[in-house]
Amino acid sequence: MKTVIIHGQNHKGSTYHIAHQVAEKLAGEIQEFFLPKDFGDFCIGCCNCFNKSESLCPHYNKLLPITQAMDQADLIILASPVYVYHATGPMKAFLDHYGYRWMVHSPQKSMFTKQALVISTAAGAGTKTTNKDMADSLFFWGLGKIYKYGLAVAAINWAGVTAKKKASIDKATSSLAKKITRRVNKVKPGLKTRAFFFLMHILQRKGFTPKDKKYWDDMGWTGKARPWKN
Repeated sequence: MKTVIIHGQNHKGSTYHIAHQVAEKLAGEIQEFFLPKDFGDFCIGCCNCFNKSESLCPHYNKLLPITQAMDQADLIILASPVYVYHATGPMKAFLDHYGYRWMVHSPQKSMFTKQALVISTAAGAGTKTTNKDMADSLFFWGLGKIYKYGLAVAAINWAGVTAKKKASIDKATSSLAKKITRRVNKVKPGLKTRAFFFLMHILQRKGFTPKDKKYWDDMGWTGKARPWKN
C-alpha cells in the first residue's frame, strides 16, 4: 500500500505525529511532503489549467512530484494544524492549484477509487472547519472514501500532549488504520459523490468549456462510462 502525506507546515508537531502514526500502522511505502518547503507558490489566477492545459501553469513543474505521488498513492493524507480556525496558508495555496481537477472540470479517474484522510489538531477549537477546508477539495476531486480526524490536544507541541491523550490518539489511529486496510482495492464513491458526478455528466454533455467537454468525451463519461468502473 502506498501512502502520501501532505503536511501543511514544515515543523513536526502534533499533527505530523498523528499523521505518521496512521501511516506507520499501514503496511507499505510512505512518501511525504512539507508545505511550504516542498511547494509554496500561490496560484496567480492565469486560468491556463482550466482553458488550455495544467502543464501551462507557471508552477506545474514544481508541483509535479506531489501530483505524481498523489496519483500513484492508495491513500492520501492531508494534515494541517489549525491556523485561525482554518487550514494553514500553505495548504490552501497548494489546494488552490488543483481547481482544474474538480469534478466540474477534469477530475482524475484514479481518485474515485482512492481513500483519503484529513487530520487537524489545535490547542483548542477549530479542527472541524480546518478538516472541512481540506475535505472539500478531496470531495470535489472525486475521492472514493474520505476520513476525518480532528483533535484538541490542549498543547502547543507534541511534547506537551499528555500521556492519557496520546493513548487515546494511539487507539484512534489504530482504528483508522484498520478501516483503511479493510477497504484497500475495494473503494467506490458513495451516493453523494456519484450524484454530483451525474450532475456534472449532464453539464458536460452540453459543454462547459471546450477543454473540459473534450476531456469528458475522451474519457467516455458523457456516455455510460464511469471513473469507478473498469
